[in-house]
Amino acid sequence: MADTFTQTLPEGVEARELGSEWMELNMGPQHPSTHGVLRIKLKLDGEVVRDSDMDIGYLHTGFEKSFEDKTYAQGIPFSDRMDYLAPPINNVGFTMAVEKLLDLEVPPRAQAIRVIMMELARIGSHLIWLGTGSLDLGAVSTFLYCWREREQILDLNEAYSGVRMMTSFTRVGGVAWDLPPGWLEQLQRFVDLFPSRVDDYEALLTNNPIWKQRTVGLGTISAAEAIEWGVTGPVLRGSGVDYDVRKAFPYCGYEQYDFNVPLGRAGDTYARYLCRVQEMRESIKILDQAIRTLPDGPWITDNRKVALPPRDELPQSMEAVIHHFRLVSEGFKPPAGDVYAFVESPRGELGFYMVSDGSNKPYRVKVRPPSFCNLQALSKMIEGRLMADVVAIIGSIDIILGDVDR
Repeated sequence: MADTFTQTLPEGVEARELGSEWMELNMGPQHPSTHGVLRIKLKLDGEVVRDSDMDIGYLHTGFEKSFEDKTYAQGIPFSDRMDYLAPPINNVGFTMAVEKLLDLEVPPRAQAIRVIMMELARIGSHLIWLGTGSLDLGAVSTFLYCWREREQILDLNEAYSGVRMMTSFTRVGGVAWDLPPGWLEQLQRFVDLFPSRVDDYEALLTNNPIWKQRTVGLGTISAAEAIEWGVTGPVLRGSGVDYDVRKAFPYCGYEQYDFNVPLGRAGDTYARYLCRVQEMRESIKILDQAIRTLPDGPWITDNRKVALPPRDELPQSMEAVIHHFRLVSEGFKPPAGDVYAFVESPRGELGFYMVSDGSNKPYRVKVRPPSFCNLQALSKMIEGRLMADVVAIIGSIDIILGDVDR
């Protein structure tokens, strides 16, 4: 640190001596490489990070209170926008909580469609992470390749739901639509092509000496520390902890699919990279099995207290029109009680704690967001690292600020 400085100062302003205190530097909230509107207060000893504080809340979305202000069905589109890189997984987590309150069984075909859409979302989210994370470190080509494959996933979203990102495809008791003609064939073409694309990403990065210099041994967190900080997802599994909600507490029929949970050992940025790359390969395995075993049957429950009447009944039945109107305008009323439903998002355990007071709106919705929990460990992971490493470590956590500032 400098001892003193002298320069021409305005009249009345005195030069002061600089001591050996750490320098505090604001990183964000506008920095383009922080993967969202995040402010980090870094305390630096030269180039080395000695301490840090996460300053969140710049999005101030208020999703939890928005859920409580709407009927149960009206809350589904809000869930899309929490983790806006994996909306279908948010949809399913929210509707599972409502279905648990209702003790409602979802048809097998609807469960399989949910799995398909969720695994596509997982791959798409990991592609964005890989593209932007590598771009942070100067690997421009990977970013362009990842965006190319993600476009195919968005095309599948659009062909199914009419929307490329915020699909809002779930309904309480099932899904909004059956798969359109030709959609499974389009999905199969993607499933057949994608493994070779992952090979390309790995050829660019996995054994690249520059990539390894910037990731190996960086942002290390042990298994015990990861558990203490409450992290989940690839950040936890990169430290060797075998916890994936799809395996530990299967939902939507995940127990029917054969897939592995990739684990790392070193708990560093490179281990988290390897885990996510392998997770994309495992998601393709799940999609291939789901295509081959997709059951026939209804795609939404036949419980008329919850599901809208079939559209073809509306021109023929006044009762169906009245029922449709009342469900849309007033919603349904689950019995009083509280539940917790959780799913495996690309970032870890996403949970919905929901309380019903017997009315048509939830009394309380509390979200357990993986990004918020994982972000708490960032201070530990960047302590003692160079400031130039901070962006790489943030990228390896893969936070979504809509998920943090819910």
